Amino acid sequence: MKKKFNIIQSTCIPINIDNCNTDLIIPARYLASTTRDPKFFGDAFMHDLRFDDNDVPVSDFVMNQPEFVESPSEGVHEIIVGGHNWGSGSSREHAAWAIAGYGVRVVIAPSFADIHRNNLLNCFVLPVVVGEEFHQHLLKSISENPQTEVKVDVPQQKVTNLSTGETCFFELSAYKKYCLMNAYDDIDFLLSHKDKIEEFENRRQLLTK
Repeated sequence: MKKKFNIIQSTCIPINIDNCNTDLIIPARYLASTTRDPKFFGDAFMHDLRFDDNDVPVSDFVMNQPEFVESPSEGVHEIIVGGHNWGSGSSREHAAWAIAGYGVRVVIAPSFADIHRNNLLNCFVLPVVVGEEFHQHLLKSISENPQTEVKVDVPQQKVTNLSTGETCFFELSAYKKYCLMNAYDDIDFLLSHKDKIEEFENRRQLLTK
């Protein structure tokens, strides 16, 4: 979903699985679908860890625990705290669609698989790389208090654990930062410069006559 990024403040879902691959994020059988319905992919997010073979919720999986289940009163947890090398495995873009479809806007982890990281950015999900100490302290805060909130300040490129006040700066390319803050995909970015492009083309045509 295209939505401008500025400051995001939310509770988190801790999915601290190292090398959480794209087949866990969305099983391969969902890749054959031709729909782009966000709910379809959101419902498939982490499906085979969330549900057993009879489609019954697995009670001890974090996303099914009461404090981390979406609810109309509490709203959506917009931040996931993942493990090392989040999004490893295949390059399927569907994994980013699933995360976005679930309502997540930020994934915080110590490291990401490169292709998945780019797929997240292209699907308007911000991957935030943090240091090991910040990551462990954040997981501890959430374990002690599931209502712990995190503030992600995109203009300042800074993430803050509001329970402890700890902060960590993160890297983000100037181009992707501009696109996220304006809710632009690559085509939107080009269209936003349509006048300049047309002016350049007109000048070039005059020079070639």
